[in-house]
Amino acid sequence: MPTIEIVSDLVCPWCFIGLRRLAVAIEQVRRDVPDLECRKRWRPFFLNPQTPPEGEPYLPFLVDKFGSREAVEALFERVREAGRPYGIEYAFEKITLRANTLQAHRLIHWAQQQGDAEALVERLFVAQFQRGEYVGDVGLLAAIAGECGYSAADAAAYLASTQDTDSVRAMEADVRQAGIRQVPTFIVDRQQIVVGAEDPRVLAEAIRRALAAN
Repeated sequence: MPTIEIVSDLVCPWCFIGLRRLAVAIEQVRRDVPDLECRKRWRPFFLNPQTPPEGEPYLPFLVDKFGSREAVEALFERVREAGRPYGIEYAFEKITLRANTLQAHRLIHWAQQQGDAEALVERLFVAQFQRGEYVGDVGLLAAIAGECGYSAADAAAYLASTQDTDSVRAMEADVRQAGIRQVPTFIVDRQQIVVGAEDPRVLAEAIRRALAAN
């Protein structure tokens, strides 16, 4: 069973597309390897580590980063076009705050200690990019955990603590120390690395090479 490590951040729209493209890639490989199962592990990345804990206004941040409202709107449209073939309809206009994603990454780390966290990650991307929900809010995060089958009360208690905060920050630092600067990045069995939300065929080939090496 290959392990696919997915380095991503929940405020990265291409990471949502990358998740969907990975699912397509796995199905492509299953045409040749019907019993293929993949173990997915999410690794934290802070796209903008300077985001304050309370978040910051979304559109002004992007305008400052990309230089103009027109440039931001053009970026939005490129992302929308890339997402539609994979069933993603982005609603950037609903987003008011850009979140600091430390708490969301802590929640994913907590969930992964209990098993596969893919449904939770998917729901967090939906919250961020389709519902305009503020994924920096610990109350919302606990509620989403509850929707995904976890104990909302346990999630709330965990998020109210500082448990694993240093560990998550250290994991993010390790990713950067390894030279990863772009997300999403996919690491297949610590052998094949695919940087960016690549075409599913590229991801599928990386999985095939990892299978052949084992």
